[in-house]
Formats: sequence, structure tokens, C-alpha cells
Amino acid sequence: MTLLETNNCVIRKATVQDGRYMWQRVKDSQKLDVNSAYCYIMLSEYFADTCLVAEIDKQIVGFVTSLIRPSNPEVLFVWQIAVSSENQGKGIACSLLRELITSASCAEVRYVETTISPSNTASNRLFRKLAEEMKAPHLESEGFSSHLFPEDVHEDERLIQIGPINQQLGGTHP
Repeated sequence: MTLLETNNCVIRKATVQDGRYMWQRVKDSQKLDVNSAYCYIMLSEYFADTCLVAEIDKQIVGFVTSLIRPSNPEVLFVWQIAVSSENQGKGIACSLLRELITSASCAEVRYVETTISPSNTASNRLFRKLAEEMKAPHLESEGFSSHLFPEDVHEDERLIQIGPINQQLGGTHP
């Protein structure tokens, strides 16, 4: 558990009780794909080591869901990250990612991956900033085509890869 001094924010592992609040953060974002509340509860149970929440005054104001790729334990895939609108711009999203990447659960991680739609400027900016802070390459390639989604109502999801990284957030692996 980490306390962000600047805004009295506590970052901790997600629990199943947090699933409903994570769902609400996504719903409120109006930018992220809203999955079932069950999905967030399940992620908090089975991927608790790589799913974190941020709290201010015991209220969930943000979260990150991720997993270490089963086929490659050097890759952390960040699935969703959200911060309540009233708490955006306070560094909470960056702090969630930093805490996650430097956790013992991610000790073997050398690459951070995510997919982001081109119109999600906040997420694009967040992951570029993370790459800069880590002094690591930021690569963008084809991820999931819009044609894969039902009814063609979803943008392409570009694959973002940051790395190789080290856990000190100060540079790349040798």
C-alpha cells in the first residue's frame, strides 16, 4: 500500500468488494468499454496482484487492471485504467502505473503493453509520459482492428509497447 502525499491518495491491491466501484469508474468515463461488473469482480479475485485501486477518503477514485501474459511472463498487459473526472490531472493514473510496474508481482516484467484507440488522447498521453519517465522505447503497431468488434462500432485499438524497462523507472534494461 502506498500513500500519495500530494492528494492523500492510497494505492492498494483491488479486492472483490472493489469490483462494483471499478465498473462505475469505467461507466462514468464515457470513453472506456464498459464490461460487466462481474468482470471487474473476477479480475480483482484472480488477478489481484496486477489490479490496483486508488482511494481518497476511502472512496475508489481510480484503478488499473492488468495481467502478466501467460505466454510471456516478461510482458505486463494493462487492460484498463480509469480515474474519476474530479480527480483527473492529479497524477493518480501515473502513480497507479508506477506502483504496479515496481511491485514484486512485476519483478520479471520487461515490457508494458496496452491497446488504445486513436481518439483516447488521455491514455495515449499517459503511456507516452510513462515511456519518457522510464527512458524506454515507445512502439506503436497494429493491435485489434475495428472489424473484429461487433457491428463495426468500435475504433481500431493500436498496440502500444513500452520497453525494455527496469523496475526503478529510470531507464531500460541492459
